[in-house]
Amino acid sequence: MLSIETDDIVTRELRASARRLGGVAVFSGIINLLTLSGSLYMLQVYDRVIPSRNIATLVGLSLIVLVAYLLQGYFEALRSRMLTRIGTLFDVALQNHIHTALVTLPLRGAKPTLAQQPLRDLDQVRAFLSGMGPTAFLDMPWTPIFVIALFIFHPVIGVVATLGAAMIIAMTLVTERQSKGFAKSAMESSAQRQVLADSVRQNADVVRALGMTGRFATRWAQVNERYLRENVRTTDVYANLGSAAKMLRYVLQSAILGTGAYLVVNEQASGGVMIASSIMMGRALAPMEVALANWKHLAAARQGIARLREILKATAPPKAPAVVLPRPRHQLSVENLTVVAPGTDRVVISNVSFALPAGAGMALLGASAAGKSSLVKALVGIWPAAAGVVRLDHAAIGQWHIDDLGRHIGYLPQDVALFDGTVAENIARFEEKGASEAILDAARMAGAHDMILRLPDGYATRIGERGASLSGGQRQRIGLARAIFGNPFLVILDEPNANLDADGENGLAKAIELLRQKKSIVIMVSHRPNALSALNQTLVLYEGKAIAFGPREEVFERVARSAGARVQPAPAPPRAKAPLVAAGAPQ
Repeated sequence: MLSIETDDIVTRELRASARRLGGVAVFSGIINLLTLSGSLYMLQVYDRVIPSRNIATLVGLSLIVLVAYLLQGYFEALRSRMLTRIGTLFDVALQNHIHTALVTLPLRGAKPTLAQQPLRDLDQVRAFLSGMGPTAFLDMPWTPIFVIALFIFHPVIGVVATLGAAMIIAMTLVTERQSKGFAKSAMESSAQRQVLADSVRQNADVVRALGMTGRFATRWAQVNERYLRENVRTTDVYANLGSAAKMLRYVLQSAILGTGAYLVVNEQASGGVMIASSIMMGRALAPMEVALANWKHLAAARQGIARLREILKATAPPKAPAVVLPRPRHQLSVENLTVVAPGTDRVVISNVSFALPAGAGMALLGASAAGKSSLVKALVGIWPAAAGVVRLDHAAIGQWHIDDLGRHIGYLPQDVALFDGTVAENIARFEEKGASEAILDAARMAGAHDMILRLPDGYATRIGERGASLSGGQRQRIGLARAIFGNPFLVILDEPNANLDADGENGLAKAIELLRQKKSIVIMVSHRPNALSALNQTLVLYEGKAIAFGPREEVFERVARSAGARVQPAPAPPRAKAPLVAAGAPQ
């Protein structure tokens, strides 16, 4: 049985929302009682005021019903405000879990249409909880009470009302059956449309420069056409059933009037009963009509809740460690590491082992698609290990809380991802209390201090989304400063000099030397020999396997000998050591 207290945050918060709806149900009861005032007013006017022609009674009854209407309006507004806050509280309770899912899903190989789905689902559920949907279900328990009142007016009127309610319920079930598939298809097409729009927006410069505007316009037209087609189909279902429900309500109200008129003619009921019954019948059926009108949102919310349960459970962060481990100081060790690309069965790293002491610097080399970036992602904990383990000071990296581990790791990916904010905020990793001295130290070590001072507002310059206002070299230097902020123990740089000029490369080499002097371990992926001068170890990968590891000069010498052996007219005789695979050697 699922543990509501610890495992299913969605169910727990839905139960909390249900408890809050208990207070809303009290106001719904008051509102439903106050709605009887209109029927009772008409009953008294037709049966007491008109026969007696008493104006004072009419004025008194009118004042009473006016107060009832004012109270009803006040409580309905209060109920709406309460529902809005219930939806907001549900959203607030899940926001950390949703953010974790948004960060985790892309790392698990989720498709773009799925990666943003938790946020859309949360919006759907919040919109339903804040809307008129819950009021229909809170008002439905009062429908039998209104029907009983109609039986009290006359049994025949009660029978007609019961038949009408049964027909509305049957129509609700038909709506539920027909809407499931259409609602799901509409949601999927909407997600695909949004993903394509985001992709084109983020890569607008490439689309324009490479002449792909027309081609993507065609793709957009196809995706948008499917979205519109599914949306029209779904809307048609709800429109037809909603209109049918409204028409049925009109028919039933007229049927009540007709039945009441028949009873009046046969002197079995009064005119007041006839009018009051029609009004009360409309009120009895109103919750069902509201439910049908909001069925689209109900179906979307139910599907969203089901997906949220699955996604939030799958992306739930591990439990906090029992103790907070100290900062690692001695070594990085990789033991028989095997990595599978998320979302696939393809092994990208196979049985890799090596160890580096504090202060070491390692060049990670290999041909394209050799697995260098995949190994880097496993070392920093982005991709999980399918087998083997990565350890810092004998502790597996999974024994740290992800935020604590991040303080001990510096990472600069190939695509430098900066965020909308100031330069100082990006360097400090958006720490609220990022010390100015630590920010300056990181910028100076990365050789970015003077460059930052030349920006319009220096360290306070806002860089825009993904660093749009900066050049590639500027983004790379700020990304390097962020990587080494806080003096991390393990610093991993993936092609850090891709956009650097000669001065930038010299600054990078100096930064690596300073990090090693501070007993940090530096691992760098690069194809430029100049950048490797500050490193003392080398690991060569080929097709995801380590084919050479050791001191830099020794590995380079072995690689050179292996490459020279390839061009000999005859194959070299067997040697004690297996030759390196030349395809994995750096050029």
